[in-house]
Amino acid sequence: MIKLKSIINKFNRAKILVIGDLILDEYIRGSVERISPEAPVPVLWAKKRTFVPGGTANVANNIRSLGGEVTLLGVTGKDANSRILLGELKKRKINCKGVFVEPGRHTTVKTRILAGHQQVVRVDWEHTHPLAKELNSKILKYIEKNIRLFDAVIVEDYGKGVINVPLLERLIQLAKAHGKIITVDPKEENFLYYRGVTSITPNRKELENAIRNLKIKDETNRFKVNNDKLFTDKDVDEASRQILKYLNLDSILVTLGEQGMKLFQKGGGAAYIPTVAQEVFDVSGAGDTVIAAFTLALCAGASKLEAAHIANFAAGIVVGKLGTAVITSNELLERIK
Repeated sequence: MIKLKSIINKFNRAKILVIGDLILDEYIRGSVERISPEAPVPVLWAKKRTFVPGGTANVANNIRSLGGEVTLLGVTGKDANSRILLGELKKRKINCKGVFVEPGRHTTVKTRILAGHQQVVRVDWEHTHPLAKELNSKILKYIEKNIRLFDAVIVEDYGKGVINVPLLERLIQLAKAHGKIITVDPKEENFLYYRGVTSITPNRKELENAIRNLKIKDETNRFKVNNDKLFTDKDVDEASRQILKYLNLDSILVTLGEQGMKLFQKGGGAAYIPTVAQEVFDVSGAGDTVIAAFTLALCAGASKLEAAHIANFAAGIVVGKLGTAVITSNELLERIK
């Protein structure tokens, strides 16, 4: 407890750059009392509408809530939703100097409509096309100019177009050249391009899809994981070790939902970390909290295993909250006690 408390108390010294797909999460809450006469669908009597940062912006929000300094690097459209998102980020004192605007692109919005605690439907507005070369160049110039200011870089890949191969290659090259921690919340189709980062934090499904896509072969030219069989707990271990070696990672932290987490490190064994969640109301955004807490702990001098335990406690708290939520360092300390 003393060691973990010391690590958490150093969160406010960390300076982290978070790059990826910015999302605005909108919640419309109300009650349903009748069925529409126009179609067999419920009529929601809307009573409350709220906006919170989502996606990469939620990672930044978690870092800020835990006490770290954070700068966002991403893209929005030139629209009303961009202004709402930037306003919400400004309220939370999140540095948005790295947020660029691409006219003609939707600011990604996920609207969740809830009757009581039950989600009725989700509506997404988004563009997922790759960034224009000129905009990609501006983002790279920003990284080149400012990389020295940060202790760590978090890559949040939601597959909405911001994270691309040229950007990843140059970002990883720059971060490694300057001795920065690099953590990635991965998209399975891009695993090949995370080679050499400090750590990745896939969930079980992302790990399964990635190992099948990578098609890692053994010395007899056979696939090491059989594509035709059910992905078992043993396969989680084998796939994690294969990816750890294949991508030359320092570690891989696999989130397993109600089963907790597993940490695999270069030159070391696997550590199983059981969940500490007391109640589970909503798992949306839990992965964002995990990578935020894990990276903050590494910046504060934690070992990979200590950082994983802290991230596990953080996840156990956030899944007990409704919607896209964050936690504070005080909540984290209390749960660890």
